[in-house]
Amino acid sequence: MSILDKAKNKTQEMSGRAKQSIGRATDDRSLEAKGQRERVGGALKNAVHKVKDAFT
Repeated sequence: MSILDKAKNKTQEMSGRAKQSIGRATDDRSLEAKGQRERVGGALKNAVHKVKDAFT
């Protein structure tokens, strides 16, 4: 996995974390859920890439 991929995934994860926090603070359930999906998506991509790296 390239450094660029890692950075993109981490950015997605951090962006999702921010959206989730803002949604929670403003009581916007939709934004909170969207942020959670982005955060989990970024973390999942990182996990998949770590597994791939382990086998290559």
